[in-house]
Amino acid sequence: MSAHLIPVLMVGLAIPSLVRAYESAYPMTAAGFCEIKTLPAGAVLTTSTRGKYFDENNRLFMRLFETINQNKVPMTTPVEAKMKPGTMVFYLDPASAKRKDLQLPEGVSRQNLPERNVASVGIRGGYSRASYESNLAKLRGWLKGQGPWEEAGEPYAVYWNSPFMLPFLKRSEVHVPVVRKK
Repeated sequence: MSAHLIPVLMVGLAIPSLVRAYESAYPMTAAGFCEIKTLPAGAVLTTSTRGKYFDENNRLFMRLFETINQNKVPMTTPVEAKMKPGTMVFYLDPASAKRKDLQLPEGVSRQNLPERNVASVGIRGGYSRASYESNLAKLRGWLKGQGPWEEAGEPYAVYWNSPFMLPFLKRSEVHVPVVRKK
């Protein structure tokens, strides 16, 4: 076995929760499709950086991953990422959302998100700035044809798989918050 394969295999064996999540906070949008969907209210852990998301994504992920590991909180899907400033959000499973004893390091906070509506496009493939931007353009074009809905907030990325998943197997989405036109 070549030496450069060992770390990849070891990561998969040493950190199985990075490969499989406990549960999903909401349903995934099918790859290649656009839809309007309602996201449920939920408790989340969040962290940010002053920089742009694609410059800091793995640091943000690891900061949150270390927090849930230290608190023995199961990994859930998806994680959400705002682009500027770079922000990442992990959803808490229902049992962890009720906990009052979570120890949060500096730079990690807990928030409660309300139910909200988003326009969503489902994506298959690697997590990149180019994919995010091209799918955001596709989603905005589709949204223009959805009569009763209009954009009502900053778009963000939604990632369903671990950073260690092979790129061609990864699933993601781009969301744009929406409201009904008045």
